[in-house]
Amino acid sequence: MFGGAFARGSRDVPKYMPYFDYLVQNGYTVVSIDYRLGLKEASEQKGLSEDLFAKAFVHAVDIAVEDLFDATRFVLEHADEWNIDPSQIIANGSSAGAVTVLQAEYAICNGTYNVKQKLPAGFNYAGVIAFAGAIFVPEGGLQWMTAPAPLMLLHGDADLQVPYDRLMFGAMGLYGAKAIADLLDWNNLPYYFYHFDNYGHEVASDPMANNKEDILWFLHTFIRDKKLYQIYKEQKEIGRPDVEKNFGFQDYVKGNFDR
Repeated sequence: MFGGAFARGSRDVPKYMPYFDYLVQNGYTVVSIDYRLGLKEASEQKGLSEDLFAKAFVHAVDIAVEDLFDATRFVLEHADEWNIDPSQIIANGSSAGAVTVLQAEYAICNGTYNVKQKLPAGFNYAGVIAFAGAIFVPEGGLQWMTAPAPLMLLHGDADLQVPYDRLMFGAMGLYGAKAIADLLDWNNLPYYFYHFDNYGHEVASDPMANNKEDILWFLHTFIRDKKLYQIYKEQKEIGRPDVEKNFGFQDYVKGNFDR
């Protein structure tokens, strides 16, 4: 699923194509989907209050997850025709798309979003890969009611568009890769957390070019071979300057919509 702050983007972004080709060359079927952009209108409004923007954000995530589930059901219905193993479907997304795939897995594990009406009984993704993603929790904090599929989380700690750790607005929270990995670690659940030191939102797309081998290793090891680990990997560029890492609601709005 493509990125674009739930306000822009499309499934056929040219810079994604080499990544898709790489996966196909290594035996994977790639399905890139469109989804409704629930923040397109809100992003064009001036002076939108935090409360109204938060409500628009919730709606945008909801409909994106719904569209992902519909697309997943469509893939399952064509699994034989497309030579797809229904038990080996991996959800992969960038930025807003990464939020959506993580949110979808969270919904499956926590029984929200009318999952039973959208997907076959007992279905779960075989794995989830998120480039600069997060999970939205309306209240009560991040929790897993059942164990999630193996997650690969790639995120820069200086990201000012999607929180690396967590962003709270009222009772609602947006939990990034660090917060997700910390909870998985606490519960002894598998994950592959790739931390980029002093990197910003470029991690939403750069891994498609620079970390293909890491991604393929995750797919082969965690998904195909079902060998589960807790992996923390760090990329730190020598001489890369320290950058501001405080992340607030206005940073999110400005970073995504330049307002």
